[in-house]
Amino acid sequence: MKQNTLKANPGSRKRKMRVGRGGNKGTYSGRGMKGQNARTGGGVRPGFEGGQTPLLRRMPKMKGFKNPNKVHYFALNVSRIDSIYKDGETVDVKSLIEKGVLKKATAIKVLGNGEISKKVKVSADLASKSAIAKIEKAGGSVEVLNKKEESKES
Repeated sequence: MKQNTLKANPGSRKRKMRVGRGGNKGTYSGRGMKGQNARTGGGVRPGFEGGQTPLLRRMPKMKGFKNPNKVHYFALNVSRIDSIYKDGETVDVKSLIEKGVLKKATAIKVLGNGEISKKVKVSADLASKSAIAKIEKAGGSVEVLNKKEESKES
């Protein structure tokens, strides 16, 4: 079966009657005798259900707000870094994509769940204090790219 050989079943696609064009369709031109639909500009607006509450008004409205500027971070635990990387390697977005952990470039937050024994250089957008402590204890280093400014109390 090929796309260029596909055809609709016989009788499934009936041509619409072009009403109001005169010709040999009778005196009423395919519109019936009288009433709203026989008149020019007749008929009801789209969505009108004869006075019944329309479907659009019966459906529930969605509540809340989605912030278009929210940054979604990929959570990366130190135990996962330990299982994927070798000593002396650099952990960043590019290397995570190469190793198949990420599909596309995303903001990363390193979390301190698990243990790490390898000396790695980590470059991430955010990192928890426990993750930084564990990586530095193992002999590695952490570079935080998106440092949030701490509020200075005076």
